[in-house]
Parts: sequence; C-alpha cells; structure tokens
Amino acid sequence: MFLSVVLLVAGFALLIWGADFFVDGASKVADRMKIPQIVSGLTIVAFGTSAPEAAVSISAGLKGSADLAVSNVVGSNIMNIGVILGISGLITALAVQKNTRNIEIPYVMIMTVVMMLLGMFDGKLGWVDGLILWAGMIAFLVYLLNVAKKGRAEAGEETEEEDKKKAPVIWLIAKIIIGGVAIVLGSDFAVDGATQIATSMGWSERLIGLTIVALGTSLPELVTSVIAAIKKKADIAIGNIVGSNIFNILFVLGTTALITPVTYISAFTVDNIVAFVFALLLFLFVLNKDCKLKRWGGAVLLVSYGVYFVYLLVNPFGF
Repeated sequence: MFLSVVLLVAGFALLIWGADFFVDGASKVADRMKIPQIVSGLTIVAFGTSAPEAAVSISAGLKGSADLAVSNVVGSNIMNIGVILGISGLITALAVQKNTRNIEIPYVMIMTVVMMLLGMFDGKLGWVDGLILWAGMIAFLVYLLNVAKKGRAEAGEETEEEDKKKAPVIWLIAKIIIGGVAIVLGSDFAVDGATQIATSMGWSERLIGLTIVALGTSLPELVTSVIAAIKKKADIAIGNIVGSNIFNILFVLGTTALITPVTYISAFTVDNIVAFVFALLLFLFVLNKDCKLKRWGGAVLLVSYGVYFVYLLVNPFGF
C-alpha cells in the first residue's frame, strides 16, 4: 500500500510538471505556425493527453479485460467534461469558439451515440466497428486541416523584431516531447498506484475503470486544462477536452477494436447515455450570446458528476 501511494504522488508530480511544459510548448508552436489555439488544443494537446487512454485500453483489450478497455474511455470522457471542465470553469469563465460550440461539441455527442449503437448491435466492438470509428477520425482530421488553413490565412504578419524575441522552434518542440513523455509516465505511475489501492479495496473492474483508471488517464487533461485556464488560454482548455473526447472514442477505441475484439457489456449503455448527457449539458451551457462556459455552469457539471459517482458506488455492476 505504501509503494502504491508513492507511485500515485510521483505520478501527480510528473503530470503537473509535464503538462505545464506541454501546454507552453504547444501553444507557442501553434502561434509560430499561425495555427489557431483551438486547433492546437484539438490536435497536438488532445492527442498527447489521450496517450494514456490509448495505452491502457489497447493493453486491457489484448489482456482480455474488456470492461477496463471500454470503461476507461467512457469514464474518461464523462470525467473530462464533468470534473475537468467543471473545475476549469470555476477558475475562470471559458470562452468557446463558435466552431467548437456548433460543430465539435455536437460531433462528440454524435460519436458517443455511434459508439453505443455499434456496441449494442452485436455485444462487441470488432474490426468493422474499428474501421467505422477510424473513418470518423479521418473526417475530423480533414475538418481540422481546413480550420487550420483558414486560421493561417487570417493571421496577421509579424515583424522581424517580434520574431527574434521568440524562443527557437527546436526548443519549443523539445518542450512538447519532454512534457508529453512526463505526462505519459506520470499517468502510468498514477494509474498503477491508484489501481493497486482500488483492487485492495475489492472494487469491480468496471467500477475501477470508470473511476480510478479514468481519473488516472484523465489527469493529463485535468492538469493541462486547469493550467491553460489559469494562463487564460481558454481555447486550449476547451479544445483539449473536446479533442480528447473525440480522440478517445475514435482513435483509442477504434484502434483497440482493430487490434482485438472488445466485448461490450449491457451496463456500458447507461454509462454511454451519461457521457452523451454531459456533452449535451456542455453544449447547452455555452449556448449563450457570450459563447462562454460560465462559473455556474462549471459548478453544475461538478455536482452532476458527483451524482453519477454516487450511482456508480450504489450500482458497481450496473442495473
């Protein structure tokens, strides 16, 4: 138990340090390349912070732990919106770009329903389902490419003096890589420590996946979004979460299904519906003239997650 706690603390320390490096490097590279911050959040940052989910789900699928493979993704997506955006929204009102509100958040809702229907169809996610999810991933990347091109075209030119003051690109890329490695290692330590603690308490695999493992693999998103919110980089705070949820469904589960069939138990239907409801709440909360997730919205998201967590404790194996 002592070693598990040490692993957990070490993981948190690596995550905080790595996320700060990662956000700083990613946002500055995006600025240098004239890429909008929201695109940086939806791609570079989202992919990097989704790496732990990918590692856990693929490994769990190969080991035959289907409950962990799916619950890790679904649990992370619920926690990303309920806890992470809830906390980030309490720190500061988060401005959301209209594209994110009108296209990307609805896309999360659509893909959540698609994942649920694919799993319910024959009780598993196989290679055909993996191809469908990957097709959705490719469509999303094409959309982001168009957004990036438009963002560069609209960006203003910088003076030579401003350009000289900036850090070398090679150092910024190094910060992204170093921060990303620290994030993955930190998550690995945190997940191992937390899972060992939870297992010793006799929790079910589904409950562990939806809570402890989901928290562990969502820690990069948590730290990254909170730091981004503190630094007033709202586009990265929101984009990181929305992008991570899309990557989790399409890339993580899609890749896992392509490598090995994953059983989809009936209890996951309720969890998927909850994931959809949280995405819907986020959409409704930013449907205002300011296009912002305000502090009261962050509070409602946190309270809603608390209700869901109580449901998990009362029904660890689902209805």
